[in-house]
Amino acid sequence: MKDSIRTRLAQVAGRFEEIGLLLSQPEVMADQSRFRELSREYASLEELVRAWEQWNDCRQRMAEASDMVDEAGEDREMRSMAEDELALASDEAEELEQSLQILMLPKDPDDERNLFIEIRAGTGGDEAALFSADLFRMYSRYAEQRGWQVEPLARNASDLGGYREVVARIVGQGAYSRLKFESGTHRVQRVPETESQGRIHTSACTVAILPEHDEIEDVSIDPGDLRIDTFRSSGAGGQHVNTTDSAIRITHLPTGIVVECQDERSQHKNRARAMSLLHARLLEQERARQSAAEAASRKLQVGSGDRSQRIRTYNFPQGRVTDHRVGLTLYKLDEILAGELDLVVEPLLQEHQAELLAEVER
Repeated sequence: MKDSIRTRLAQVAGRFEEIGLLLSQPEVMADQSRFRELSREYASLEELVRAWEQWNDCRQRMAEASDMVDEAGEDREMRSMAEDELALASDEAEELEQSLQILMLPKDPDDERNLFIEIRAGTGGDEAALFSADLFRMYSRYAEQRGWQVEPLARNASDLGGYREVVARIVGQGAYSRLKFESGTHRVQRVPETESQGRIHTSACTVAILPEHDEIEDVSIDPGDLRIDTFRSSGAGGQHVNTTDSAIRITHLPTGIVVECQDERSQHKNRARAMSLLHARLLEQERARQSAAEAASRKLQVGSGDRSQRIRTYNFPQGRVTDHRVGLTLYKLDEILAGELDLVVEPLLQEHQAELLAEVER
């Protein structure tokens, strides 16, 4: 390992220890904003620091084993035992060094955030709406497996029980890091229940994943640019509040962005959720504008959120799921729709890490 990397890792370990001390101080604990920020930084460094400590432990074991080899002399049993320990520690140190390289890659500052997920039916009419509901169940089951909370914000149901549009908030540590590459067009190939001749239809839905931010200060929202309408909630989730105009629709006039929230029982909570979603949408729009030129030149549109791109196909007759960005094909459709989404998430994360490593090594 290069001396410069060792120095940097030692500095990170020092910062990790410093944050641990800060988090125990009463004045920091009283400042929720700072406490939350430091807690995030502590959590983001912990895995790297633990790996660095393990690597140092391996190096120490290697040095001790090497000394034992030198001291063994003609004692073949001791020499063999020392050489085995040296080889074991050396292999472990090599694996940890590779892990450290990945852990030191630039972090997405949004990775540990909660997120908003928006699923909209595209081409395919009622069949696309049904697939939209399938996708929402898939993500909800995945969230449940990871101990995350799913909070539906708005649902526009179709006549056959699907969703023309469904918007939800997913709350959980690392939620955005696991799902950020889901943005894009998801295509389904299957025989609809209403198809009498057994023909396979192709439909599509778009998925957008937006990180939720704690503060609204990093995007300026002029109250004068907003039109806020109240209306009576309806459909799934609205049965508890359909006697009052508690649902909120906010239109951002300069951009035309419209957000709704109708699943909370109070107008105040719906308004707060809608403002948070509007903030996320405006941030995403600004990011998209800034990264358009870069995204156009990238070989893989991993995580770009380009809605026009077909990122994944779900083929029901063959039980096949294909992610077109990394050329991954799995015949595990039922498992993936049941929430075993890591089968496709992990290869995407690995591809992203490989790209980052290639950039660092240039």
